[in-house]
Amino acid sequence: MIILQSTITCSHCGFSKEETMPTDTCQYFYECTNCGELLKPQPGDCCVFCSYGSVKCPPIQEQECKGGSSCVCCSS
Repeated sequence: MIILQSTITCSHCGFSKEETMPTDTCQYFYECTNCGELLKPQPGDCCVFCSYGSVKCPPIQEQECKGGSSCVCCSS
């Protein structure tokens, strides 16, 4: 099961906010609603949710699950 909600935490001010992730693409930029900092993925990550979110993005969840219905996504 793909999780669509992720709590993203700003690396600049520490503010956290729950966001709904896009299902068909990776989100490369995220502007913190508290301080305005523009977050970009860390090296090796495809998007801001993989770098700063509580749950990795849906495309990565799908890759990790490989279609299995009982897998636990994003446990790393």
